[in-house]
Amino acid sequence: MGVAADTQPARPPDRHHARGAGVTTDHIVWTDDDRVGLYFLEFGAAPRASSVLYDRKNAAIAGIGPGMVDWKKVFAGAKWYHVTGITPALSSGAAEATRESLQAARAAGVRTSIDLNYRVKLWSQAEAGRWMSEFMPLCDVLITTEEDTERVFGIKGKDYEDVSAQLVRKFGLKVVAITLRENPLVWKNSWTAMAYQDGKVYKTRTYEVEIVDRLGAGDCFAAGLIHGLLGNDLQRGLDAGVAASALKHSIPGDFAWLTREEVEATMKSGTLRISR
Repeated sequence: MGVAADTQPARPPDRHHARGAGVTTDHIVWTDDDRVGLYFLEFGAAPRASSVLYDRKNAAIAGIGPGMVDWKKVFAGAKWYHVTGITPALSSGAAEATRESLQAARAAGVRTSIDLNYRVKLWSQAEAGRWMSEFMPLCDVLITTEEDTERVFGIKGKDYEDVSAQLVRKFGLKVVAITLRENPLVWKNSWTAMAYQDGKVYKTRTYEVEIVDRLGAGDCFAAGLIHGLLGNDLQRGLDAGVAASALKHSIPGDFAWLTREEVEATMKSGTLRISR
């Protein structure tokens, strides 16, 4: 879950890492007995794909439930709320808390986005379809793939434009964005995305990426897309999202240590010359 707001981050001395990334820690719910969830990534090489193993049992976030977060306070001054399909997949309480948060965001007039992010190792297609269908009326922007759309909603079409149009008609979404990956090699992919709004299709450039670590690329895409949409510029959001996520493929770990200048330079030229 993520909230975009005008407020400045808090600065207690024990939360430097979050603050260093410009993330406020004011609304964190702390527990004493639970643990931080883990996952383990096994890098593959052709013909063996990479694989993720989740270790989420008794993770703190899985214990969240309705009423544990003061959403009215969280959304005061907020502009945007983003959540992924991974959070509600962790437990029934997490799913209910996700619904509660989206309802509160809608009541507060905060724009919302959901990354479908279906994970077969975390929940079934039936469970995902039930919960995500319930969330869609509370969602302004959906980020997905053609594969996840078919698995979760049973929607398939002749192409991604048709899939997007069906999603808009079924759920009343304002924007649908679909990421597009071709992976002839484990370590080299082509990467782009498209967006659909008011019957119009938006496209951007395709990047050929050499992969150091592809995990987190989808989150990077969402961040860039939201950046553009906060300025009511879908094309800029699409361009920024694809550029940022293409760069993320070159960075190990989940977090993309990127600057706005790096993303904008990639959007303009994509040069591989050394920056001196």
